Amino acid sequence: MTVFMPTTLTEALEIRRAEDATPMAGGTDLLVHWPEQLERHDRDYLDLWGLDELRLIEWSDDTLELGALTTYWDVITDARVGAAFPLLVDAARQVGAVQIQSRGTWAGNIANGSPAADGVPVLMAYGASVMIASSEERREAPLERFYSGYKEMDLAADELIVAIRIPKRTYRHQRFIKVGSRRAQAIAKVGAAIVSNGSGWRVVASSVAPTIRRCPTIEARISNGQPLALPDDLLPAIRTDVSPIDDLRSTAAYREQVMSRVLYYAIEEMNDR
Repeated sequence: MTVFMPTTLTEALEIRRAEDATPMAGGTDLLVHWPEQLERHDRDYLDLWGLDELRLIEWSDDTLELGALTTYWDVITDARVGAAFPLLVDAARQVGAVQIQSRGTWAGNIANGSPAADGVPVLMAYGASVMIASSEERREAPLERFYSGYKEMDLAADELIVAIRIPKRTYRHQRFIKVGSRRAQAIAKVGAAIVSNGSGWRVVASSVAPTIRRCPTIEARISNGQPLALPDDLLPAIRTDVSPIDDLRSTAAYREQVMSRVLYYAIEEMNDR
């Protein structure tokens, strides 16, 4: 095993272009299964943790930019971020314990590609884009179109995620819900991020499809003004937008039912305010 430890982004991108090395930052996802799956880790790694130029939180008139090494704890402790994007803090506080929050990065949560990720749903609900770089060019990819399948994403072999860009907007409603086997330090069985502003609703679901997924049919059902009498009124829209499976944590039927109730009561509560 070789671990490359660049000190500049330029150096990291050159290594990414020339070597078959897996990028890593905080290492929180990488190390979870390491003891039980040693053979899977017999590879080279590109350690990005020393790239201070990616460790930033920057504001412009209309965006917030999180560098690729911004951790959950960086967001939790930044009052300005919490005031403008409270769901980022809500989600960050539910990512493991403080040790994980202090090492885990928002960009790593995106790059890991888990359909049960906690950070990705709120970023997607806020309309975030992924800033991507190679040694040849830089580009921007909307997060809601970044995934094409389970752990498949719009990221070439010579590219790195260098930042996350979030547009500043005024929101009427904002809510993040995570249902797990316990209140903390658990993987989501069902999750949702819900926001609304003058442009309408954005609903993003986790743990109910091969990827984190925005839910346009559910959004339209909420926006059409027709009252929801019962949680089951949402089931047709849910079945159009997501595709839950049976696995070791839950069944597809359970996920559908929980998703309908999570959305119904969250929307009911938000509309009452």
